[in-house]
Amino acid sequence: MRFCCIIINILMTLYQYRAKNKEGKIYERTLDVKNRFDLYDIIRREGGKFVSIKEKKNFLALISLANVFNGIKLHQKIIFAKNLGLMMKAGLSITRALAVMGKQSKNKAFKKLLSDLEDDISHGKTLSESLGNRSNVFSRLFVSMVKAGEESGNVSGSLGIVSSQMEKSYLLAKKVRGALIYPAVIISAMIVIAILLLIFMVPTLSATFEGLGAELPLSTRILIYTSNFLVEHTLAVLAVIILTVFSATLFLRSRVGRNISDNLSVHIPVIGEMVKEFESARTTRTLSSLLSSGVEIVVALDVTIDVVQNHLYKNVLARVRNAIEKGEPMSAVFIEHEHLYPVFVGEMVAVGEETGKISEMLMSVANYYEEEVDQKTKNLSTIIEPVLMIIIGIGVGIFAISMLAPTYSLVEYI
Repeated sequence: MRFCCIIINILMTLYQYRAKNKEGKIYERTLDVKNRFDLYDIIRREGGKFVSIKEKKNFLALISLANVFNGIKLHQKIIFAKNLGLMMKAGLSITRALAVMGKQSKNKAFKKLLSDLEDDISHGKTLSESLGNRSNVFSRLFVSMVKAGEESGNVSGSLGIVSSQMEKSYLLAKKVRGALIYPAVIISAMIVIAILLLIFMVPTLSATFEGLGAELPLSTRILIYTSNFLVEHTLAVLAVIILTVFSATLFLRSRVGRNISDNLSVHIPVIGEMVKEFESARTTRTLSSLLSSGVEIVVALDVTIDVVQNHLYKNVLARVRNAIEKGEPMSAVFIEHEHLYPVFVGEMVAVGEETGKISEMLMSVANYYEEEVDQKTKNLSTIIEPVLMIIIGIGVGIFAISMLAPTYSLVEYI
C-alpha cells in the first residue's frame, strides 16, 4: 500500500496558479490536484477568479517524492490541532504554543511548518490566513473551522472540534481500507505464487510427460501451454502488466474513470452498502463539525463538497446548497436521493430542521453510521476469509489434478 501511495503521488499534478479574491487582491498558491477541472472548482467555490496557471508534473520534480517520506502526515495534523487547542485553552498565546510544539517535534518538515506559522502570526497574520496560505498541507475544512473560531472568539474550541472530526474520519477510513487490504494481499500472493509455479515447476514436469509420450488431459495441456508462453515471453508479459497498471492508474484519475469507479462503488454487493454508509457518516460529521463551529451553512456545504470524494455525493450536496440558497429545506434533497443517502439521513435532517438542532442531529447520524461501518468491516472480514479459502482450495485443486492426473497414466508405460 505504501508503494502504491508513492506511485500515485508521483503521478499527481502540481498546479501553481494566480487568482483574484472577492476583494480584488491577487494571490498565488500551489495545489496538488487530479486535473484542471478540480482546480477550477476549488477556485470557484472560494469565490475567486482565475488569472493564470502553470502546470508541473511530479515525476519531473524529485522533491515531490521526498515529500512522500518527509511531508506532514494526517496523524501529525490531528495531533497539531489537538495540542494547539489544548495549549490555547490553558492560556498560552498562539505563537508560544507553536514554539513549544516546534521544540517537541522531531519531524524536520513539521518543525519548519510550525516555525513558518509562528513567523506569519508574529507579523500580524491570523492563524486561519497563515493556514490558508498552505493549502497543500491544510484542507479547506481545517481553515474554515479555524476562521469560524476566530470570528466567534473560540479558536481552541474549533481546533478541538476539527481534531475530533479528522480523527474520526481517519479511523473510519483506516478500518475500511483494512477490511479491503486483506483480500487484496491474499489474492496478490496467490497470483505471484501461481506465476512462479508456472515458470519454474511446470516446465520440469511437462518435460517428463513429453519424454514418456503420455497422453495429457485438457487441463494439463492448458497449464503447460500457459507455462510455455510465460517462459518464452517473460519480458513481454511483464511489460504488459506494468503498462496495464500505469494505464489503469491514469484512467482512474481521469474524469471519465472517476465517474465509472464512483458509480461502480455504490452498486457492488455488500461493498456498495458500506460505501453509502461511509459517505453518509463523512458528510454528516463534516457538516455538523462546521455548523457547530459557527460556519455559515452555505460555506459549510461548499467545504463538505470538497471533503467528499465520490462525484455522485458531490452532486447531491451541490443540490442541497442550491436548495438552501432558494430557502428550501435541505432534508427534501436527501430524501429525494435515498439511493445514495439512506432514509435515516433525510428523516433525521428533517427533525433537525424542525427542532432547530440540525448540528446535533447530523452528529447523531454520523455516530450511527460510523458504528454501522465499523461493524460491517468486521463482518466483511468474517465473510471474506472462508470465500478466500474456497478460492485458494479450488486453485490448488485444479493445479494438483492437472499435474497429478498424467502420473497415473504413466503406470502403463512402466
